[in-house]
Amino acid sequence: MQLPNDPNMLLSYVNLKLRDFYSSLENMCDDMDISQAEIEEKLKSIGYRYDSARNQFV
Repeated sequence: MQLPNDPNMLLSYVNLKLRDFYSSLENMCDDMDISQAEIEEKLKSIGYRYDSARNQFV
């Protein structure tokens, strides 16, 4: 699975997946075999962090 390179597109994609299919970022990354740290770092670069209580990047 290729993730979007653009951080803003990645934000939209990840939040959609979290909202519709996964109960946590960890579950999504495990299931999709992608790096949680890489996603968090890329989204941190545009000012977003993962909020586990809301299960989304805010």
